[in-house]
This record gives sequence, structure tokens and C-alpha cells, in this order.
Amino acid sequence: MPNQLAQETSPYLRQHADNPVDWYPWGEEALQKARAENKPILLSIGYAACHWCHVMAHESFEDPATAVFMNRHFVNIKVDREERPDLDAIYMQAVVALTGQGGWPMTVFLTPEGRPFYGGTYFPPAPRYGMPSFIQLMQSIATAWETKRDDILQSAGEITNHLQRTAVLTGQADVLTPGMFGKATAALAQTFDHERGGFGGAPKFPPSMTLEYLLQSFVLHKDSRALHMAETTLKQMAYGGMYDQIGGGFARYSTDVNWLVPHFEKMLYDNALLARAYLHAYQVTQEPLYRRIVEETLDFVGRELRHEDGGFYSSYDADSEGEEGKFYVWSAAEIDEHLGEDAALFKLRYGVTERGNWEESNILNIQKELDEVAWAVKMSEAKVAERLAVARQKLYDVRSQRVWPGLDDKVLTAWNGLMLAAFAEAGRVLERPDYTATAVHNAHFLYQTMRTANGRLLRTWKAGGAGDSARYNGYLEDYAYLADGLLALYQTTFDEQWFTWAHELAEQMLTHFHDAENGGFYDTSDDHEALIHRPKDLQDNAVPSANAMAAHVLLRLSLYTGEMRYWDVAETAVSALYGAMVQYPNAFAHWLGAAVFITSQPQEVAIIGDPGLPDTKALINTTFAAFRPNLVVAAGGSTSRVPLLADRKRLNDKATAYVCRRFVCQQPVNSPEALAEQLTVAALS
Repeated sequence: MPNQLAQETSPYLRQHADNPVDWYPWGEEALQKARAENKPILLSIGYAACHWCHVMAHESFEDPATAVFMNRHFVNIKVDREERPDLDAIYMQAVVALTGQGGWPMTVFLTPEGRPFYGGTYFPPAPRYGMPSFIQLMQSIATAWETKRDDILQSAGEITNHLQRTAVLTGQADVLTPGMFGKATAALAQTFDHERGGFGGAPKFPPSMTLEYLLQSFVLHKDSRALHMAETTLKQMAYGGMYDQIGGGFARYSTDVNWLVPHFEKMLYDNALLARAYLHAYQVTQEPLYRRIVEETLDFVGRELRHEDGGFYSSYDADSEGEEGKFYVWSAAEIDEHLGEDAALFKLRYGVTERGNWEESNILNIQKELDEVAWAVKMSEAKVAERLAVARQKLYDVRSQRVWPGLDDKVLTAWNGLMLAAFAEAGRVLERPDYTATAVHNAHFLYQTMRTANGRLLRTWKAGGAGDSARYNGYLEDYAYLADGLLALYQTTFDEQWFTWAHELAEQMLTHFHDAENGGFYDTSDDHEALIHRPKDLQDNAVPSANAMAAHVLLRLSLYTGEMRYWDVAETAVSALYGAMVQYPNAFAHWLGAAVFITSQPQEVAIIGDPGLPDTKALINTTFAAFRPNLVVAAGGSTSRVPLLADRKRLNDKATAYVCRRFVCQQPVNSPEALAEQLTVAALS
């Protein structure tokens, strides 16, 4: 008999719909039941691609005896952290405060009012790893609830008070100066792995926001250390097993220091952020490897993570047929069977051996450069590259016949905003109109599907679920990430509808999320469901801090519109985190990017002319010829709704470019050569 999750849109929740546990989704029905029966809440939070979530589900939640105990003593609530990041943030903070660490699956025990009093992550079915069994834990909690309830309620109150005290910007504000970036880069260098790239030891997560900061720092401050750290990391990740050498795209993280053994789940957000980082690295260096990684990653997303209506899916599971990584690994015999005479050169390139490099199988990773392989097999590099491409396609076709990992096919507004930006910018930089078309299709889908009648954003959508409509209030990250993607799309298409929508989203952020008293933005809107506290997450995690992304959006919109209140709100928040950025740059890298933008004296480029005509295109192409992270660009007619373009005239009846700094402009120019000179001088001044 299905429990209360059968009608949910989340694939993660629906995976538990047939558990003998009487699961409820988070909502008033479950909370009222806990209050009416005076039972504690057992809150379990995870996500569809989480390997250990599946393990605990199989060991405990599918076990009838465990379910009987859970149903008797608790009201059991299951939450998809991707649909409800507010709940995840609140209760993860509580678990970290209680235990010193967090992760998923997350298990938290709450009072009927939702206040946490005990929590942890994975609990085994029998005592091991120095942990009690899940049953033992629940027995202790149930006994304490009956015999020491006053102590539990006092502890829950103290934990809740601790959580509520964290919702302010507590950093000491300081003047942002270029000197801070040398300190931040030096701090990054202290934990940098000079041989293998990345920061710190295993497990290694792709440091997407840090890479973006390093590339910006190199371009604007000419810090060669920054480029070294960025390139070493980008190359090692691209060569490792964390990158899918057959199908493209990145796994969530590497379990070892060499980027070899991935945690095999593939997340939309990682691939969006990394595609953009590799794209910017390609602009800076013109290294063909980086372009290849961008294209293979976006091709993977377009092929496998895209709904026909234009939305991008959330993730692929790590497991298939109940085994982690089974879909992705190969034996030497399989390579021989499917590649025939090309097997030898393929095995040489990708490190395939009889013994394997992981659990008697081979995770493909680049072991030898093309010239080394070519020399070893007495063949030209071009011929080797051609035959390897054919071999990869053969193996992709073979792999496609395997049992695929589970697909989390819900569409999240925030993550779609990240991928929208990647496709839009790649379409422009790589001159790939198919990428631009994908971005436009996605933006139309989001506009039509993820908005309410009054223009507010919704969080999540799944085809065929809950009336095939979107649900849940949008969070700060939905507004900020989508606005950033729309600005990227505007700078590719110069279609003003995307600028207008980004502008509307910024106004909604200020109206419904801004913390006018303490600075920055709350994660939830002012009309969101009342929870035990209103979270405000400032650090980068797997995705950029939504607060930092909001600052980026407001800074750019300030230059487009002349609205200094946008700039002031953003600069106030960034300045308050001066100390954190310098001391902990890996955790505040997206804030550092905003600080770079503020201190670089960014420029606006207004191009008056029809973006579809050759003379206007020539000026646009000149503007975007290099990676210029401190520019905003507008193109169109002088009657445009984009204030940066308003009332500007064409010079000599030709397409005309104005290079400005805070709306103070140099002499307008018509030629690409003159524009290039102005941009170069402006960048150096």
C-alpha cells in the first residue's frame, strides 16, 4: 500500500512511496499530526542521485520491522533537499552544530513544532563504524521523549536560538581594494595541490567558483599564480575519471586526490558551472582542450538532460543495477571485443589494463598525450585522434545498451538558470547557434512554466506530475541564478525581453528577499512558509552563494540602468565579507568575483545599431573577442528599453560604439579597430 509520497513530483520522494514506512511530505498535514499525537518528527532529507541515501533506504526504510517502530513512535517526513533547500539549510546547520559534520542522507529528530534536538547522517542497520544501529538510535530517542522530555525541549530551544542568531552578515565591513586579491590568492596557494590541481586532499570537489575567480584575477591583475592554479586544476580534472571520457560531462566529485575515482552521480549544476569555467579558460588561453570539454559537456546535457519542452533535468544517479558506477566502467576484454584493431591505442590513451584501476574494472582516464600514443603506434596524431573519436562513439553506443542510471527528471529553476548561462555564453563565444537556440528554448520554457500569474518564480516542475504544473515558492537562488542566465542570454541575442525579465527579477529580490536591517538577502521570501528561522546562506557550496550571485546581478544591472541603489546594496554586502573572502577564499570565491568586479572599475559598452547587420556585428564581435569579466554590453537602437542605450546617436549614420565608465563615455567610434583600442586602454586604466 503506497504511503503519502505517491502523488509527489520529486523522483526521490516517489522512490520511497512503496516503503512500509508511513512517510509524509513536509506540510501542514504531517506537522498537525505530530502536534495532535504529541510525537516527535523523524525527518529524513536526501536527493535522488545520493548513493548512501539508497543504501539507507534499502537497509532500513524497506525493512518491515524498522518501519513498524518508526510508524509507532514518530511522524515520519521525507524531504527532497533539491526541492526544499530552505529545510535542508536549516536542519543541516542544526546537524553540523550537533555533530560537527553534515551530509546526506540526513536524519534529524524534531519536536512537533519542528525544532531539532538530535541528528546525524547515515545510520547503519546494525552497530558498526562506531555508530549505533538505526533501531538503537530510535529506541534511545523514543525513550528520551517519554522520560526526559523537558530536557529535550530545552535543548531544542537552545539549538533553535543558535540557528536564529546566524541569519545576519556579521563580517567587519572594510574598503574593497585590489590589494585584497593578492592575499586571497596567497591563501588559496597554501592548500593548492601543485601536482594534481585542486585544493586540499581527498575527496576533491570541482572548485568551479574558485576557478572563475582565479581566471578573473589573472585577466585583470596579471597574477600568474592564479592562472597556474586554474590551468593545472582544469587539465587534471579533464584528464581524470571524474570526467566522462565517453559521453562527456562531469561526475559530482573525485573520491581520491588524482581525480580518478568519481562519485559517479552527474549533477546539472556542476556541469553548468564547469562548462562556463572551461569556456572562460578557453577565452583566456585559446587551449583547444578547454573548448573540447565545453562542447562535450554541453552536448551531453543537450542530449541526455533536456526535456523536449526546453527544461533541463536535475541529475543522473551514481548507481545502476544496484551498483555504483557500473554503467561507466569497462574491462579490458570489453575494449578488445568492441574496438578490435583500435583497442591497443585506445587502452594506451585511456589507461586500460587487465587488472583495472578500480574494483577490477577500468575507469577511463587520459594517461598519455596524443603525441605519445601516436609515437607508440607509429601513426600520425591526426589519424590517432580520428580513430579514437570513432572508438569513443562505438563505446558510447555499446554503453547505451546497458541499464542506465536513474534519472532525476525534475526541472529546478535555479539550476536551469546556471545551465542557461552556460549555453548562452558558449553559443556566443564558440559561434554555436545551436547552443544559442537551446538557451532561448530554455528561457521560453522557464518563462511560460516557472512563473505565477503575478510574475513570481516557482521552484520545481516535473512532466506528468501534480497536474503537470510547477510548484513551491521560488528561493533567492532561483531569482539570482535565473537573472544571471538571462543577462548572459541578453548579451548573446540582444533580445530585450531577456533583459527586461532579469530586471524584474532583481526588483523582486529587493522587494521580497532583501534584509534591509542587516544587509544581504534571505534565502526565502517575505511571504514564504513560516519556519523555525529564516535562513541566509552566505558561503559557496556546490553552487555559488545565492547572496553572492544576487550581488553579481545587481552590480551589472546598475551599470545597465544607472540605478545606484543596486550598486549600493551589492557593495554593502560584499564589503561586509571582506575578512571572510581574504581568509577563506575557497568558501567565498563567488563573493571575490563580485569584489573583483567592483574594484576593477568596470565598463559599459553601448552599441547603437541593428545587432543583425554586419557593421553592428563587427563591433559586437570586437567587444567579445577576449575574456573581459568587467564589461557589460548592450546593443540595439536608441529607443531601446535598456537605459544604457537610451538617447544615444549613430555616428556618421553607421553602427556606433560607446565605451563608458559609470555612464561617463569616451568619444563614440564606428570602427572595430578604434573600439578595440578604447577597450584596451580602458582595461589598463
